[in-house]
Amino acid sequence: MRISNIRNFCIVAHIDHGKSTLADRLLEATGALDARAMREQVLDSNELERERGITIKLHAVRMEYAATDETLYELNLIDTPGHVDFTYEVSRSLAACEGALLVVDASQGVQAQTLSNLFLAMDAGLEIIPVLNKIDLPGAEPEKRRDELVDLLGVDEESILLASAKEGVGIDAILEAVVERVPPPEGDPDAPLRALIFDSLYDKYLGAVPSVRVVDGVIRPGMQIGFGAHDEVYEVAEVGFEQLKRVPSKELSTGQVGYLTAAIKDVSHTRVGDTVLDAENLADELLPGYQEVRPMVFAGLYPTDSDDFEDLREALDRLRLNDASLHYEPETSAALGFGFRCGFLGLLHMEIVQERLDREFGVELITTVPNVKYNVKLTDGEELTVETPTNLPDRGRIESISEPVVKARIMCPAEFIGNVQKLAHDRRGTFLGMHYPDQQRVELEYELPLAEIVLDFYDRLKSGTKGYASFDYEFMEYRVDDLVRLDILVNGDPVDAFSVIIHRDKAESYGRDLVKRLRELIPRQQFQVALQATIGSRIVARENVQAVRKNVTAKCYGGDITRKRKLLERQKEGKKRMKQVGTVEIPQEAFMAVLSLDD
Repeated sequence: MRISNIRNFCIVAHIDHGKSTLADRLLEATGALDARAMREQVLDSNELERERGITIKLHAVRMEYAATDETLYELNLIDTPGHVDFTYEVSRSLAACEGALLVVDASQGVQAQTLSNLFLAMDAGLEIIPVLNKIDLPGAEPEKRRDELVDLLGVDEESILLASAKEGVGIDAILEAVVERVPPPEGDPDAPLRALIFDSLYDKYLGAVPSVRVVDGVIRPGMQIGFGAHDEVYEVAEVGFEQLKRVPSKELSTGQVGYLTAAIKDVSHTRVGDTVLDAENLADELLPGYQEVRPMVFAGLYPTDSDDFEDLREALDRLRLNDASLHYEPETSAALGFGFRCGFLGLLHMEIVQERLDREFGVELITTVPNVKYNVKLTDGEELTVETPTNLPDRGRIESISEPVVKARIMCPAEFIGNVQKLAHDRRGTFLGMHYPDQQRVELEYELPLAEIVLDFYDRLKSGTKGYASFDYEFMEYRVDDLVRLDILVNGDPVDAFSVIIHRDKAESYGRDLVKRLRELIPRQQFQVALQATIGSRIVARENVQAVRKNVTAKCYGGDITRKRKLLERQKEGKKRMKQVGTVEIPQEAFMAVLSLDD
């Protein structure tokens, strides 16, 4: 295929604006799939993706399209996720493209994540083709939404395409626009090989299978290839392209998107963002890769049965092969035994990983409270990063603790401004400003501590706006604040799984709520159990789990009162000894209670 006839493009949009359905129609229209293989959201192959109706992983697929002038074009489409947690997947796919279809729901208009993905595409220098989707809906307002896009992008009204992916309306116009407006790839077919790895997955028969975009040169089976990040050399066994299954071909030439297999046993050798090189004719410089994925949310994952620790390790190893953004390292908890401290991109990412571990590997888990990474400056000038509250040094050694702050963009109907502002204020938000895209909707900008939004901010926002709000955030900086570690003592012993780093103003109310909840969940023992919330040596809240008490005086009828007193004194002594040596079993529900404290 001549390089001038290749078009590489992706689809970017807010959640539920119809990306995957549009991809289905494009596949149908170009004949990439026959009617038997067709189903809804055909690119969302993972069971979880289909169940939740969201895209989690990017998917590349090749189509052939005969334009109106009867020229045959090769179209490489990359379908991307829309949720804020998977922005890194979007940024990776943009690097393999020259153009992007910006899909906007004709009834909802531009949303927070639409803007975020649009700015990513603009930063990558892509040609933007705006598409108004769902024009068949009863509530669609195509004229109004078209004006919004004209203001946002500064384009002519005629360049905005109208479509209904569900009904198949406007699909040919979109394909023609891709051919006409998206520039062909640039590259030198005669130069030494340089190909960008934009995704990688592990196949138990073939080893690591990287998805690549060839920038210069050509890849053929039998070639010796190397990678920019290490010195290993492999022989290419097969190259080809994706069409829901792998289709082998003779070569991948400049500008094309496809996959290669080379019996690569170690998946870390096919690191996303690395450059594939010809081992016998090395290129002078590597391609600019991606920024390293930075986990934003950390939580401990522990097996409910401590004997399953090795199973959990193996499951995480295998999951990491297909999810490069998952970080983990072993850790030990006095309360929960051996487990792993895992880094996630957000709460949805954490949920997806937990569910995959449960379904695909059958591992039952206890998850600790999610928290973020803090920077701690000590009095001797040393600086630490702390991912778990138990690693926080003594208060006397700490000069300051800084936490990550994000810039949040919230879009909602104007009638819910008060609810959104109250929620943001309760979460220590700093108001930056707001503007009205139209008379009905408002866009608010806030600076918010990341720790305040990881747990349930999005759920609260949705319920406070009847589900109409959209939310997007990006990391800004680390900022010093008055943060303390709150510990929970059960019978005088700290339970590390309950420890949190929290703002001093909120520590007391959080501690009070937590010990009240634990009092209901921890079963009664033979002795009284004290539950205390402490900041350093200061106790800020206390509750007691009353002892189960046997009536030892039941058989004493009549006689002297001193007999009863003796029995009660002996019982008291026994309970005192029990309290010194007894341990309190904390049920799993108690650890789950911490996650649902705001219910």
